[in-house]
Amino acid sequence: MTAIVELKNASKRVNNGFDEEKVILNDVSLEIHEHDFITILGGNGAGKSTLMNSIAGVVEIDDGDILLDGQSIRKSSVADRSKSISRVFQDPRMGTATNLTIEENMAIAYRRGKKRSFFKRSITEEERQIFKGALEHLGLGLENRMKTDANFLSGGQRQALTLSMATLVRPKVLLLDEHTAALDPKTSDMVMNLTKKVVEEQKLTTLMVTHN
Repeated sequence: MTAIVELKNASKRVNNGFDEEKVILNDVSLEIHEHDFITILGGNGAGKSTLMNSIAGVVEIDDGDILLDGQSIRKSSVADRSKSISRVFQDPRMGTATNLTIEENMAIAYRRGKKRSFFKRSITEEERQIFKGALEHLGLGLENRMKTDANFLSGGQRQALTLSMATLVRPKVLLLDEHTAALDPKTSDMVMNLTKKVVEEQKLTTLMVTHN
């Protein structure tokens, strides 16, 4: 069976500022198959986020290759990869546009990968109902605040919104980059329970990194 995502001997090196080279990823190979839920555990500086950034396209690996459905994506842009790979970040502020409303953020996620002209039109009532249904599923009442700017949401609410946005159009792979690390324990549990619910119901293929 072909892996959905495969890393083949991926390596990444950086200069530490003292004319010394530091190896962040060292000949890493990994296969992620459909419906896998893989958790990578490691302390600060272990290379977890670099691994995520490499898969998402934010960081270009120095050696090796990254495949999506058997095709190399090593040279593919972040935008191209985002059509198939969704991500929830550690910082709740990174997954949403602060100056946009909840429904506008949802529209960006819903239209990801569509033609540019698709973004010119306003949110339709059909789309609004899709967004409302997805938000109702979170159980946080956000479906009643769709005209509210994301800036007025708590960290937990924004992370829940980001999770909903990341899965609004079912991705081939969902990346969870320490997505509860910046939250207090109670909120962290809430977001993790929502994550479990969404992943299980949509049968999502998921890679999660965490230090805890």
